[in-house]
Amino acid sequence: MWEAYGLENEDFLWAGIPFLGGIGGFQNAPCGIVSSTAVCLGFRYRSPLDDKERVKQARHAIRNFSGKLVNEFNQAFGDITCLGLIGMDFSKPGVYKEFLESGIWKEKCEKYMEFMIGKLYALEENKGLFVLSH
Repeated sequence: MWEAYGLENEDFLWAGIPFLGGIGGFQNAPCGIVSSTAVCLGFRYRSPLDDKERVKQARHAIRNFSGKLVNEFNQAFGDITCLGLIGMDFSKPGVYKEFLESGIWKEKCEKYMEFMIGKLYALEENKGLFVLSH
């Protein structure tokens, strides 16, 4: 989505690295795709800070839509934490290597990414986050 949103900056990709395996591998944290989707919404729908009313609307809409996405993800998969979704404790020696070798990431994590990316594309198809009415 970073390319689709015109955010072609490697810094954004590197900023997402801490979300792998929760946050810094702390699996009681939200799944990385859940966290990074919320960050993506913030980047996509940010507003110039000098337009106070637009900032207020953007902040409210981004927060509201992020909450809806988290809720939909939770309903679809039964949890939002990495540990709850994967069922493997990366804090134990060798478990992360086992996770990579097992292919669980392909079976599960790719499904989570597809779900959230689909939600972002649906948002774009609906002409963006904001329906501003006065």
